[in-house]
Amino acid sequence: MDVFVTGGSGFVGGALIRRLVAEGHAVRALARSERSASAVAALGATPVRGDLGDVDSLRAAARGAELAFHSAARATRVGSRAEFLLDNVDGTRAVLTACRDAGVRRLVHVGSEAALRVGKPLVRVDETVPLQPDSPAAYAASKARAEAEVLGFTGLETVVLRPCMVWGKGDTTILPELVSAVRAGRFAWIGGGRHLVDATHIDNVVEGLVLAAAKGRAGEAYFVTDGHPVVFREFATKLLATQGIAEPKRSMPGGVARGAAAAAETVWELLGLRGAPPVDRMSVWVSGQEGTIDISKARSELGYAPVRSPESGLAELGGRE
Repeated sequence: MDVFVTGGSGFVGGALIRRLVAEGHAVRALARSERSASAVAALGATPVRGDLGDVDSLRAAARGAELAFHSAARATRVGSRAEFLLDNVDGTRAVLTACRDAGVRRLVHVGSEAALRVGKPLVRVDETVPLQPDSPAAYAASKARAEAEVLGFTGLETVVLRPCMVWGKGDTTILPELVSAVRAGRFAWIGGGRHLVDATHIDNVVEGLVLAAAKGRAGEAYFVTDGHPVVFREFATKLLATQGIAEPKRSMPGGVARGAAAAAETVWELLGLRGAPPVDRMSVWVSGQEGTIDISKARSELGYAPVRSPESGLAELGGRE
């Protein structure tokens, strides 16, 4: 079928395009720059110029597509609260409106477990746990509000897929930022780092997206993970080892880390400073609090099962596969 993808030059969107093209779909991908256009064209998609802030260009890009995937989002540590809301909420609303007007039948939105984060551990959470649109973390709040827009939209079928801590070959966020923090001497295990977390390899994310498009119930959200939680410190150490970096030894109490993150974000926001603060809430929450997910709904309704194991993914990252 004809498929429209936003965020195609990113980590998730690029992997999705690769899968869709391999399965014989005709894919059009939104491109906001020449660089993005070249990236999606190299993956086998047809680039269509447009911007998340321009409904007319989005409508033209989506016209004729039966299915759309919205993976474009501000996901870095850089940006003010207003910028996160503009890109992730207003941008999502524009994509929804454009797809409805263009006659798209179904849209699958790439959500995140971050939409539930408010500074407390997530323990075996499922899709019944409320979204947190007023989270003090800008990214978390923006993802919660974006998802609410998707699930409450009328005029086309919408489904949300929520991976968490997406990792794997081609990652542009988690591993690069972890490596950067360690090399700069800014990294510390929060509370020892021995809490449990769930993660989702990029291949498992794409598998979930394809299943959500085919089998997901309209108006529903689905969590997908690698199937079993891991100890954060052990997993992060293995990720670093794929880049030839030894396990860091420094630790910091959780309360100190959370206080420092809140203070840093407040200063950055009040003064309008550019770049990322030295520490931020989302990073502290993910690296210092349990984040475990129940994926029973995806297993039962989508037939989801992980297609890539952590061991295999780590071997690929380390060049052993």
